[in-house]
Amino acid sequence: MILIASSLVAATTLIAKTLGTDTLGPALHPSQITAGRFFFAFSMLAMLAPFLKLRFVGIPWRLHILRTFFGFLGVSCMFAAATQMPLGEATAISFLSPIATMMLAIPLLGEKVGPVRWSAAGISCIGALILIRPGMDAFQIGALIALTAAIFMGLEMIFLKRLSGLEPAIRILFINNIIGMVLAVTAASFFWRDPTPDQWKLLVAIGCVMACAQALYIQAMKYADASFVVPFSYATLVFATLYDFAVFDVIPDNVSIVGALVIIFGALFLAFRERQIKRAQSR
Repeated sequence: MILIASSLVAATTLIAKTLGTDTLGPALHPSQITAGRFFFAFSMLAMLAPFLKLRFVGIPWRLHILRTFFGFLGVSCMFAAATQMPLGEATAISFLSPIATMMLAIPLLGEKVGPVRWSAAGISCIGALILIRPGMDAFQIGALIALTAAIFMGLEMIFLKRLSGLEPAIRILFINNIIGMVLAVTAASFFWRDPTPDQWKLLVAIGCVMACAQALYIQAMKYADASFVVPFSYATLVFATLYDFAVFDVIPDNVSIVGALVIIFGALFLAFRERQIKRAQSR
């Protein structure tokens, strides 16, 4: 389930890149693409609502709003980055979000971080610097946008952590898409450009594909520990690279491959450490 979800998440960045370039008509603004992602994802979930038996009582709206706000910013930046650089590189930089979550958890959640986890963060940051290439001719503004996306996603995870202990997963998903739709459609109204018929099809597709990916991810987390599931999500990088090659004929260079591998190594090192900590706490 997590591998299928990863392939679908990579597909959304491919769709965003197609919509954000002039492949099927004048490029759409990233906020428009994000609006399609949230609006049509919510539409799909709304059709299933009668079967989900959701109750909207005692909801911590402040946490939901903050989580969705940062998620909206993260998705918008990620879609913008996808139009500026190879999908594999943008995806790799987005994997810094667990590192951002770890760092932000110190002031926001009062968590203590030991030297091992700081080492994992340092390794991933080195990988990010390799990909961003500051001071070099190959420097990419898209990489900075992807890095911003990772920070926003890290903030989103902080509030998602707090919500996960208070709310059922399906209600978190449903409310996330309701609030996200309102935010995204409002933002898109300032940059609206009439999509072509083919672009409309992809806007519908990006919402439905993301809703399916989220549902699969939730189910995967239900059937297995997060420490086991999350490392498999890094397959998103493989799928994104393959999609980019198949559709846009983009092949990552050796420096990009090294940078991506360093980021993934640091993220996996952090996931391994988190698993050890949870096991020790359970004992």
